[in-house]
Amino acid sequence: MKVNKIEAKNIIVKSNLPDADYVINPYTGCSHNCIYCYARFMKRFTGHPEKWGSFVDVKVNAADLIPKRTNKYQNKKILLSSVTDPYLHLEKEYQLTRNILKNLIKLKPKLNIQTKSDLVLRDIDILKEFQEPEIGFTIITLKEKFKKELEQNTVSIKNRIKALKRLKELGFKTYLFIGPIFPKITNWKDIIEQTKPYTDFYMLENINIRGCIYRDIYEWLEKYQPELIDNYDYIFKDKKSKYWQQEKIKIKSYCKDNNLQCNIYFDH
Repeated sequence: MKVNKIEAKNIIVKSNLPDADYVINPYTGCSHNCIYCYARFMKRFTGHPEKWGSFVDVKVNAADLIPKRTNKYQNKKILLSSVTDPYLHLEKEYQLTRNILKNLIKLKPKLNIQTKSDLVLRDIDILKEFQEPEIGFTIITLKEKFKKELEQNTVSIKNRIKALKRLKELGFKTYLFIGPIFPKITNWKDIIEQTKPYTDFYMLENINIRGCIYRDIYEWLEKYQPELIDNYDYIFKDKKSKYWQQEKIKIKSYCKDNNLQCNIYFDH
């Protein structure tokens, strides 16, 4: 893993996401090395020749870029993070996210954190200072075997669910991001069943296969799940496929029957 210390020009960036007004990415790049990562498009802006997932730029001045006085972000939705994880393993050393959060408190935003790490529990003392922050975890499977193959350097699913439970017990608003959904691999119903006592709402997304993402997924299929190749070719390449439309109907019906709040993002 190549780690560089850099100085950023800005840290709170206007968002194009439907559920956030602004985003903060304390790091550029990511050490998780997920084969399905859509954020690899960021590489074209970084000047890095290395493969996405093999480098991280640490924005050492990130916390200093948070304004000391302004009403601009009051009651605005700020997401940490959109193209990295705010709790990469490097966060233990650099504490960028922790210091950013400290400086955000006085700006009174509507805070949203999305991560794959239980390290977020370290910052409970700071998170309590925000007005109803939303804290969510990403999970694509309950099987650790698939987790290790698809997102090599992430925290175990078991520890994510334990952290989700702990946050709920402490009174935080929690959510689960189930995505990207891998056909025949991601059992979204089982994930919901296991986590619904600790989860206020769900977000579900299908796979974005743009660029070289499908190539990497296909290589994984060849190595670990060759029996699924024909299914994936049909689902993703055949215009006759109605797989995602059918899944969306199933999810909506299940959530309605179980009185669960869910947002579905099947736009890819």
